[in-house]
Amino acid sequence: MNTPTPRKDALAGLVVADFTIVMSGPMCTRMMADAGADVIKIESPEGDVVRQRPPVRGGISTYYASMNCGKRSIVLDLQTEEGRRLAREIALKADVLVENFRPGVMKRLGLDYESLSAENPRLVYASISGFGQSGPRAQAPAYAPVIHAASGYETAYNEYQRSSTRPANNGIFIADVLGASHAFGAIQLALYERTRSGKGQCIDVSLMDSVLGMLIYEMQAAQFPPERPRQVYEPVKSRDGFVMVAAVTKKNLDVLFDVVGFPEGKTDPRFATVATKESNWPLLLEIIERWTSQRSGEECEAVLMKAGVPCSRYRTVKEAMADPQIAERGTLTRLGTRDDGFLVANAPYKLSATPTAARRRLARLGEHSAAVLHELLGLSAGQIAELRAEGVLGRAA
Repeated sequence: MNTPTPRKDALAGLVVADFTIVMSGPMCTRMMADAGADVIKIESPEGDVVRQRPPVRGGISTYYASMNCGKRSIVLDLQTEEGRRLAREIALKADVLVENFRPGVMKRLGLDYESLSAENPRLVYASISGFGQSGPRAQAPAYAPVIHAASGYETAYNEYQRSSTRPANNGIFIADVLGASHAFGAIQLALYERTRSGKGQCIDVSLMDSVLGMLIYEMQAAQFPPERPRQVYEPVKSRDGFVMVAAVTKKNLDVLFDVVGFPEGKTDPRFATVATKESNWPLLLEIIERWTSQRSGEECEAVLMKAGVPCSRYRTVKEAMADPQIAERGTLTRLGTRDDGFLVANAPYKLSATPTAARRRLARLGEHSAAVLHELLGLSAGQIAELRAEGVLGRAA
C-alpha cells in the first residue's frame, strides 16, 4: 500500500502582518498560524495587554498564549517615525494584514489600506472593529460585552429565562470569537479571489454585525411577532444537578416517553403536534423532571443517550476537557514545557490532507524583532542595534 505524500500546511509561505490586540484579532491570526502562515505580531514596547493576564505558567500568560501561539513577535514603537516606517515596510512585504484598532487609527499611522495597496496591490487587508468602518457608530469604542448589549443578544437571551430582573453577567466573549471566525473566513475568500485577479482587497468585519447575524430566529420574531412564545430548551433537575434533554423530533419524543415511564404520552393530544407540544411545554418538562430528579445526571445521560434521546448533564469546562471524546479527536494541544505545560484548543475543523493545530512557539515580547527585520527587510546587525539603542524596538527581549 502506497503511503500518501505529506502535503504542506495550507497557508505555508503566507506572511501575515498582525497589528491586533486582546481577542478578536489575535484569535483570527492564530487560526492562520495554525495553518502554517508566518504570522508576525507587531507589538508596542509594552506588548499586548493580555500578556499580563493570569493564569501564568512558566512566566507567560496562558490566556495570551492560547490566542497567540505559533506567531513571531516584533516590537515597534509606532509613536516614533522610524517605528512607523518599519511597520509600513513589513506591511508592504506581507500577503495579509489584520488590525483591530478603532477606525482611523491605522490611517493616522500611515498604515491604511489605500496607501499600502497602492504599493502592494496583492495585500489582503482585514479590519475588525466594534461597529464597522462606516456609519454613525463607527468611532464608538466597543468591547465584546458592549456589543452583546447593543446587538440585542443579552435581552433576547434574558427573555428565554424563566425569571430574571436584570441581564446576566458577561464573561464569555462571543462577539470576539464570532468576529475572529468571520474575519478568518473572509480572508480565505479574498486570498482565493486573488489567485484569479492577482489583487488583494479590503475586508471590514463588524462585531455588531457578527452577533446580530447570529440571532437568526430572533430577528425574524422582531419583525413578525409570533402568536405564542417559542419553545425553549430548559434544564431539568437531576438528583445531583441538572441535565439538558432535547427531544426534538417525534421519534425522540416517543422514545423519551417510553424511557420515563409515560408511554401514554405517545398518543396524548397535548403532545401530538408541534403546536400543541409547544403550548404544553411546561407540562412536558414536569413529566421529564419527575424521572430525571430521581437519578444522577450521569445515569440520565447514559440511559437517554443509549435510547437515542439527546441528553447531557451540565459539566464544568474542566470536566468537558477531560472527556475521552476530546482526547480521541485531538481537540486540545499541550504547549509549554513538561513542568509548565498547559492545554489550548485547536480549531474545531480537521482537513484530511493538511494539518491545522496550535503551534508550539510561544514568543516572548520582541523575541523575533532582529530576525524579522533581517529576513524581511534585509537590515544588518548594526542597523538593528542602532534601532534598539534609539528605543524603536523597545527594550531587549
